[in-house]
Amino acid sequence: MTRPPGTPDAAGPAAYVLGVDSGGSGLRVALGRAGLPGPDATTLCAEPVRTGPGGIDAGHLLDQLLPAARELLDRAAGPPAGGPPAGEVAALAIGAAGMATLGDRLRSELPGALADALGVRRLALAADAVTAYAGAVGQRPGAVVAGGTGMIALGTDLMEWHRADGWGHLLGDSGGGAWIGRAGLDAAMRAHDGRRGGSPALLDRVRAVFGPAEALPGLLYPRSDRPAVLASFAPEVAACAGADPVAAGILRQAAGHIAEAAAAVCPTSAGPGFEDGEVGEVGLTGGLFKMGEPLIAPLREELARLLPGARVIPAAGDPLTGALRIAQALAAGDLRLPLHPTMLFVPQESGSGSRDASSVRDEPRTG
Repeated sequence: MTRPPGTPDAAGPAAYVLGVDSGGSGLRVALGRAGLPGPDATTLCAEPVRTGPGGIDAGHLLDQLLPAARELLDRAAGPPAGGPPAGEVAALAIGAAGMATLGDRLRSELPGALADALGVRRLALAADAVTAYAGAVGQRPGAVVAGGTGMIALGTDLMEWHRADGWGHLLGDSGGGAWIGRAGLDAAMRAHDGRRGGSPALLDRVRAVFGPAEALPGLLYPRSDRPAVLASFAPEVAACAGADPVAAGILRQAAGHIAEAAAAVCPTSAGPGFEDGEVGEVGLTGGLFKMGEPLIAPLREELARLLPGARVIPAAGDPLTGALRIAQALAAGDLRLPLHPTMLFVPQESGSGSRDASSVRDEPRTG
């Protein structure tokens, strides 16, 4: 159990908790109770939180979060006898894209601001990969692969975090949506040129989706959202995979990359919560895996080869669920996921500091 210095006693089961997921599609907020599963209510702020020269804009996040939180609290029924006063928030957890590298302002400004505005006694600020982990796997040892436009794998033995990939479409994200889409477009252009490795089926899809193949560079290269455009073609690759060996081969390669990342971070030796020699669970989360069996089937094969004994599970919940779970664990004084100054930051009650309980390793596990 992880309890920072100065943490107050555990909140009662009826205490309110808030989970927040901040990403490219906006800010999502869930209200729940400390001792009850699932959210009571959720709301969406459709404007993504701004990022500037100082990192993620703490003021802009608060401008959206506080009205949303008060709306959810106002809509909630009054607490039962002996419960907390209406509107009091016992714990709050925020998961944000870019938190690990761009979250300095959030870590310095939010603890005091949220204590003043909502009476928050416990706060956790987490990278979105951590809330994805908590949503998919919970507080058990294992690994999660979060796949969408990009791809990142995160694992823990409950002592430290292990991270693989998530380096962006130019340096990595191997097997993610942009990677698959780019490989599919490459195969289409090879067919257009008459080069080896081309796919006439994917060339047909390029023409249907983008227009003439020779116009594709002019459509793609000026775009600032190139990774998203590349990823938009990934479902076309999956749709062709049943009848086209080139498309099927792209998904097999993607599955290999994803499995390698999962194997690099998944704990496989004895540790907290482990039998000797046991392998952690591997959770799959994110829109990438909505492709279904054309990707999932070869991925299961690769994981069985690289991580024999590992149980591959669909995500039990999404990053918003994970943020709410972290808040509930904080409220109960039972946070078992390892702390880290940027990946999972839990300030002291005063907001003046934290206990660094772990490190993040970017290299593969060796045992």
